[in-house]
Amino acid sequence: MTARASAPAAGVPVAGRLPVLDRFLPVWILAAMAAGLGLGRVVPGLGDALAKVTVTGVSLPIALGLLVMMYPVLAKVRYDRLDTVTRDRRLLVLSLVLNWVVGPALMFALAWSLLPDLPEYRTGLIIVGLARCIAMVIIWNDLACGDGEAAAVLVALNSVFQVIMFGVLGWFYLSVLPGWLGLERAGLDVSGWEIARSVLIFLGIPLAAGYLTRRLGEKARGRDWYETRLIPRIGPFALYGLLFTIVILFALQGQAITSQPLDVARIALPLLAYFALMWAGSYALGRTAGLSYERTTTLAFTAAGNNFELAIAVAIATFGATSGQALAGVVGPLIEVPVLIALVYVSLALRRRFPAPPSA
Repeated sequence: MTARASAPAAGVPVAGRLPVLDRFLPVWILAAMAAGLGLGRVVPGLGDALAKVTVTGVSLPIALGLLVMMYPVLAKVRYDRLDTVTRDRRLLVLSLVLNWVVGPALMFALAWSLLPDLPEYRTGLIIVGLARCIAMVIIWNDLACGDGEAAAVLVALNSVFQVIMFGVLGWFYLSVLPGWLGLERAGLDVSGWEIARSVLIFLGIPLAAGYLTRRLGEKARGRDWYETRLIPRIGPFALYGLLFTIVILFALQGQAITSQPLDVARIALPLLAYFALMWAGSYALGRTAGLSYERTTTLAFTAAGNNFELAIAVAIATFGATSGQALAGVVGPLIEVPVLIALVYVSLALRRRFPAPPSA
């Protein structure tokens, strides 16, 4: 979530090549969770205070935290390189299918299979499945020696698709498809517009801000200055915003977390299955399609990664900060970070199975 990681160096542990903020991200998240639980006990009326000023149903402090953590990762995207992906039709088509057909469908199936008796958590996980990768996945892709430019383009493409498709797919997977299959709709009474409005605010605003920041920054000082000087300065604010949001969320979710630890563990199970299946399946598909190691790796990580910031924002705006849906989104980063770091090791181990690229 900070500056892009550099290419791996031989003999250096994967975790050791991460920036310090990202290397210890699970530690910071655990500390934020503990701080939130403590804050909730010290200030029992916190929920009422936070509810006094809202933005589309989200308390103002949480809304600000969500916007702050979304902006830096979207400012990193190189918006001027979409054409490099359109030339590789295999990569483009496979990525779109994996992200917008396979991913949401797989999470829907896992959520219903593993959480049939927990409708709020199940709904939260389905929302996570709809929130495709934004920019943090670029770090994992770089560590695994993937194609950095292709990753940036696919992230930008997913950002645009989320604004357009998230509301439609949310309506389909949360309301229409369960009705077709004779499944419980979990008492959902949410229109597609309500979800789309949350996406437009919590993704559209930072997306526009990120695009304008890059466009104006590069025009004024050049790309080298922008990526080596400006991005490292604003990048850490994504982590600060995430941690601030988690502190507030856990202050409101403390009772559910401490009283129902088995439920939290059950939320983690489908997430683990999702990451493993999406990454392995995408990797195998890219290999079968004849993509290079670099682009196969990019395909796998961009398909497996999810935008938990967006999922949390939508869950809060739609169901409330103390909802089980929001808790499902909060659990996500604790699972994603260690799993994707482990998959970087797996990817690097598989690299020798690909033919060597032709010499220049």
